[in-house]
Amino acid sequence: KMKFTLFASLLATAAAFSVNKADIQKAAVAGAISFGIAVQPALAGDVGNGETVFNANCAACHAGGQNVIMPEKTLEKEALEQYLTGGRNEKSVITQVTNGKNAMPSFGGRLDDDAIADVAAYVIATSEAGWD
Repeated sequence: KMKFTLFASLLATAAAFSVNKADIQKAAVAGAISFGIAVQPALAGDVGNGETVFNANCAACHAGGQNVIMPEKTLEKEALEQYLTGGRNEKSVITQVTNGKNAMPSFGGRLDDDAIADVAAYVIATSEAGWD
């Protein structure tokens, strides 16, 4: 809250001067970045629900973060960084789950967007913590 108050104060002060609006926008963005506002995206999905969806739909091939079809392409942190198109992040997992790729089928028609986002949050969080 303090960051927002300080940011709003800076913005109001800048707006009080006769300055080009584009410059004010640039200053606002720079201020937001320097104070860490909206720099780190929040996790989109519900990790708890993601585990439930994962166990019901993904665990047959990916139990314990493994891959029974292509053993090198696990859901471990390092493998996701190496093999997942777009890198190890929720957006890339969402794309992979929605569209499928190679031996992995598409789940876009089977799971709704919220369930897919939840699975992505679960996969990223669990790859960070380590699969059991």
